[in-house]
Amino acid sequence: MKKSLKIALAMYCCLPLCSFAQKAEKSITIEVSNEWNKAKENEPVVLNIKDLKAPFTVKSAVVWEGNTEIPSQLDDLNGDRKADELAFVTNIPAKANKVFKIILSSEKSKKTYPSKVYADMLVSDKKGKHVPISSVSVPGGILYNQLHHHGPAFESELVAYRIYFDKKQTVDLYGKFHKGFELKESQFYPTDEQLAKGFGDDVLRVNASCGLGTFKGWDGKKALHIDPVSNRTESILAYGPVRTVVDVIANDWQYQGAELNMTTRYILYAGHRDAEVKILFDEPLKKEIFCTGVQDIKGSTSFSDHKGLIACWGTDWPVNDTIKYKKETVGLATCVPQKYVKSEAKDADNYLYTIGAEGKKSIDYNIVFTSMKETFGYKTPEAWFAYVQEWKKELEHPCKITMK
Repeated sequence: MKKSLKIALAMYCCLPLCSFAQKAEKSITIEVSNEWNKAKENEPVVLNIKDLKAPFTVKSAVVWEGNTEIPSQLDDLNGDRKADELAFVTNIPAKANKVFKIILSSEKSKKTYPSKVYADMLVSDKKGKHVPISSVSVPGGILYNQLHHHGPAFESELVAYRIYFDKKQTVDLYGKFHKGFELKESQFYPTDEQLAKGFGDDVLRVNASCGLGTFKGWDGKKALHIDPVSNRTESILAYGPVRTVVDVIANDWQYQGAELNMTTRYILYAGHRDAEVKILFDEPLKKEIFCTGVQDIKGSTSFSDHKGLIACWGTDWPVNDTIKYKKETVGLATCVPQKYVKSEAKDADNYLYTIGAEGKKSIDYNIVFTSMKETFGYKTPEAWFAYVQEWKKELEHPCKITMK
């Protein structure tokens, strides 16, 4: 009897673990409705995993529109190694809706989709090579010169952005002649050979300005950098295929009598030239006043609707080398929901709105730009200002998501 029991136990212990772990799935149907009177292209659809109430840890997902599988991605946004959001994009006609079936699974998937976005952050080693990293944290918060393009960079087929790793935390821009992906090859600094092939390049010299929609402090007269801080971290949380997500964390920012822990999150979706900006705090704000807007490019023309939309169009050298490089013309715009707006302001470097969110832990807004070099973009300030007004209307009419 004892011998038989030992043999049975031995056989039990030798069985592969996978025989005891069963795959779990949950099917969900959602309806995405476009109630606006214009069609939506590459409309982001984002679902909170907790809201889907799967009785297991979600490790993969598949999205179906009818019999067509839609590229999607799961993102861990808080670093606990569990998915927080499921994201995909879709085209929806005006006054129409679409139904999607979503299969959540407890098993990881090796499935891949062609990526419509790209992101990287590169640290330079002693041999001059550029080593990819996904996150870096520095006491005092300056790593500008050690990172190849000064911070994380990310792109869609239309545009590319980068975020400075220093107290300015500035949003800087890379314009393209043609739609496509360039950062992996050009690393934000195209060679002469790449330029001759039609690669884009840096199109804005930001100096001490807010560049495009950089979140800043405000002293009543001018924009302030995010300084001093005890620690600054910049991370790429998502690389695609549907969206890139980049975080900039400033800990213990000494500001207006408060000590703020702040995350600035940038999200760029496939097919978009605009990016979402989410300012996240670990505690509700009090009466602190901040600002954001667009750089006052030398000799620029500006537009404001006085309700949160601010834009400009201007021409300047993108770098200090005025021999090798030519002037670039760009259009910039930032759109802040009116509920955050306190006043409209102007300092020596920027067109601004002062903003606040007393009692809240977040502030959301959007940024967008065009470069004159684009074969697919805007060529006059009038065309640009008309576009950004329509862009604001689109932002104000997001699609509605309903669980079926």
